[in-house]
Amino acid sequence: MIALDIIFYSFVAIVFIQLFYYLGILRVFAFLHPQKKETNNIPVSVIVCAKNEAENLNNFLPSILNQNYPTFEVVLINDASHDNTLEVIEAFAEQHANIKVVNVKNTEAFWANKKYALTLGIKASKYSHLLFTDADCEPVSNNWLSEMTSHFSNDSQIVLGYGAYTKIKNSFLNKLIRFETVLTAAQYFSYAKLGLPYMGVGRNLAYTKPLFFEGNGYISHMNVRSGDDDLFVNQMATSKNTAICFSPESFTTSVPKTTYGAWLKQKRRHVTTASHYKSSHKFMLGLFYASQLAFWIFIIPLLIFLHQWLFVTTLVLLRIICQWIVLGKTSKKLNETDIIYFIPLLELFLIAFQLTIFISNSISKPDSWK
Repeated sequence: MIALDIIFYSFVAIVFIQLFYYLGILRVFAFLHPQKKETNNIPVSVIVCAKNEAENLNNFLPSILNQNYPTFEVVLINDASHDNTLEVIEAFAEQHANIKVVNVKNTEAFWANKKYALTLGIKASKYSHLLFTDADCEPVSNNWLSEMTSHFSNDSQIVLGYGAYTKIKNSFLNKLIRFETVLTAAQYFSYAKLGLPYMGVGRNLAYTKPLFFEGNGYISHMNVRSGDDDLFVNQMATSKNTAICFSPESFTTSVPKTTYGAWLKQKRRHVTTASHYKSSHKFMLGLFYASQLAFWIFIIPLLIFLHQWLFVTTLVLLRIICQWIVLGKTSKKLNETDIIYFIPLLELFLIAFQLTIFISNSISKPDSWK
């Protein structure tokens, strides 16, 4: 009985921690209305780093080149590909005068290092404002450039965007991937609005070249294979220099993984960067995920032994309803409405998946970006 009492009071504390996150932090973005900004038409360099992406470039690069924007260049970086990526890039360059080709060859010091390739592309870019996306990404509209760059200002040197994944019908894995993407976006958008920006996603991220050089580029985390996006933002973003853009026309979509093994490999690589975040960010994010896990673990013995079952059930329903409201509004805002009814189930599977990643990375760490 004493053990159940300890579990019960711990469970109550965990529920209040979860309510603090959903109602105190994630609510900020869920109930935020998009701010329409005037298009400033500043010249911009779109940076795309491609490694063995010939097919994706053929499919998605036209959507970037056809943007409704007066002055922009597209810097295409071939990162030591061993398919015909370079040939595809050069073919596009022959047809479009605003394409700049950067061909990167492996060196002993920076073998298979995306940050090295990106650095060369940034140095080769013509303009001071940079917009990053991936070779497998497609802007959802021809106004992507104007929407993202409209949030640059004298103060705002970083713009965080949303990078979605393409929907696949009748695929639970696809819903799980998109749920994780929505939850991540809810966090980095909310924290940014609260003045605590900590990450962005390279599928849709913008910042200025002067800020890049002010922070000495990726030097402080060059030895970390991933993190050209989130670690740079974690290092350089402040409450004053960071803006968010989440208008529907500003989204990009990417090709999602179609097997659990491929997604596990991708997320294992992404998760390795979190240990390099600032201590305050690691604490806040770690407490959120730990309280998520503990919430579901502690429910089991309390309900099995019907310990304070009425109060426990009330707390469970309260937490799930708050989560449903907050993440439901967030999902609608990010055009991911089909995942709303599956949120509790998706959360359980995501927690299990995150535990698998933690165990896998404790045994061995990924050592390349692709």
